[in-house]
Amino acid sequence: MSDTDDAVLEITGGTKLSGHVSVSGAKNSALVVMAGTLLCSQPCRLRNIPHLMDIERMGEVLLALGVKLKRDGDALDVNASSIAHTKAPYDVVSRLRASFFVIGPLLARMGVARVPLPGGCAIGARPVELHVRGLQAMGADVHIEHGTVHAYVPGSGKRLKGARIYLDYPSVGATETLMMAATLADGETVIENAAQEPEVVDLANFCRAMGARIRGAGTNTITIAGVPRLHTTDYGIIPDRIEAGTFLVAGAITRSEISLSPVLPEHLTAVIAKLHDMGGQVVVDGPSRVRYVPGSVIHPVDIQTGPFPGFPTDMQAQFMALMALCDGNSLITETVFENRLRHVAELNRMGADIRLNGNCAVIKGVPQLSAAPVLATDLRASAALVLAALAAQGTTTIQGLQHLDRGYDDLEGKLRRLGANIRRQVGDSAIAAAPLTESLLNSR
Repeated sequence: MSDTDDAVLEITGGTKLSGHVSVSGAKNSALVVMAGTLLCSQPCRLRNIPHLMDIERMGEVLLALGVKLKRDGDALDVNASSIAHTKAPYDVVSRLRASFFVIGPLLARMGVARVPLPGGCAIGARPVELHVRGLQAMGADVHIEHGTVHAYVPGSGKRLKGARIYLDYPSVGATETLMMAATLADGETVIENAAQEPEVVDLANFCRAMGARIRGAGTNTITIAGVPRLHTTDYGIIPDRIEAGTFLVAGAITRSEISLSPVLPEHLTAVIAKLHDMGGQVVVDGPSRVRYVPGSVIHPVDIQTGPFPGFPTDMQAQFMALMALCDGNSLITETVFENRLRHVAELNRMGADIRLNGNCAVIKGVPQLSAAPVLATDLRASAALVLAALAAQGTTTIQGLQHLDRGYDDLEGKLRRLGANIRRQVGDSAIAAAPLTESLLNSR
């Protein structure tokens, strides 16, 4: 979206929301599954792909490798039958951390990969040592030179070898990278202390749909028996649990009843439990539909982020906005990323009373937030500021929308349909939110 950099959101708060939200496909699943298509020499179709800047950037990475892409609404046809290059472009990888995922599939299928060290939100170090050590355990020669990870499989066979890998931390990225690499390896790979996030399970299900032999995804031990090749599939991405959680908090912070679908409630267990503790109700109306019912008071709670099934770090900022209006004191302890509390200053600008002590935030509830000009510092911080603005008195302007557009598919359009008073202002003219164009993914 070319106008993102100089655009602002204008949100006039105090309006009740009502209605239904259609939840888009999971960003973090879609990105890694797109990378996973490199494992297959036959065309694949991915469904429920959200319209996001990050998706377009991953598309740019695949195009640069020689993959053919065609977008049709929420479906994406991917043809990786001919991989022309094994080096990912620095200019895109530096802006999208998830593009580093291509290293595993490229190495497994082609025997060589060159991928620049990743970028993305500035929320912490998020090093790639776990990825590198795991690939080395599978027989790859890996070294980092001039900011690029060079990896190749020595010998004539060009196949990685099965290995037993223990992750020092249950990293989602490392688990997914090594699981993809292992699908085409010679022998069996066991990943211990693996991440258990729903997106890991979704990737495993996608690989299985192509013929991979994976068991244990969703537990802390994943076993992959390598196969010689994978085949075509038509696969639908799971709903985005973070988008769903964000809208549930929108209902809570505006004291509004709203419903969401499709959702998988088991992916939202920690979020739903905290919303219940804060006085609201999340009613499961069907296997893929939930409804938020507000309570009379927002009660204080304590939250500590952690790997799934713990409370997701990607929901910490949104809950902080809600806690700012609690009747009492709350505590957030961020254990996943060290720089993920930079939205505190912006929420305080809106009248919140939040004090930082290292990786802890103490939130003293206030009766009311007030509008102010604020700047989004990362993806989830941008959502937190939108939520705070929905509840604040007056009209808030939010800058830094490039973060929002990376990870939320038409957030302001969906909020507007719920009754929010929100518009995107570019230059001197206000524009309604629209999904990202499909030109990139269909142009080459």
